[in-house]
Amino acid sequence: MQRALVERARDGDIEAFSQLAKVSFPKLDSVANLILRDPDRAQDAVQEALFRAWRDLRALRDPDAWDAWLRRLTVTACYDVARKERRMTRLEVQVEPDPALARSPDPTTDVGDRDWLGRELIRLDIDQRAVIVLHYYLDLPIREVAQILDIPYGTAASRLHRGLEVMRSSIDIGPDRPDISATERAT
Repeated sequence: MQRALVERARDGDIEAFSQLAKVSFPKLDSVANLILRDPDRAQDAVQEALFRAWRDLRALRDPDAWDAWLRRLTVTACYDVARKERRMTRLEVQVEPDPALARSPDPTTDVGDRDWLGRELIRLDIDQRAVIVLHYYLDLPIREVAQILDIPYGTAASRLHRGLEVMRSSIDIGPDRPDISATERAT
């Protein structure tokens, strides 16, 4: 069914494109939110990606590649929004739990985990954040992440490794956790 909608949309059918956009929007919005860490900017990025998709739809050769193509457009739009944001100096921290991502029966655990994850993701640069979101949130293999971001496999793997190291460092010696090695040396 999706293939037929993509083909119709490619031929200029606005209603077919609208149906595709409605189905794709929630997932794209979640990805953009995780990358940009701001719902307004995320929505701007998704809207820009959908605009580009409509404008460039005829360039999509394989209708079955719609999802991957749209994800790539969304990530590119996130980078563009972030670049614009770098030109402006603004500090705004906003962490909101996403009920769609709830996995644990204990909601207090989820809130704490999401709060920590939100703080850690914001510490990463956008390149590392994009790789981590695509790999862990969308469960994409690193090779596909590299293709979406149009970077070599080794670069994607390196960004993933460095981002995880930054996040792990806060677990090992976080503000709420004493340096265990210093404690052990004192005894």
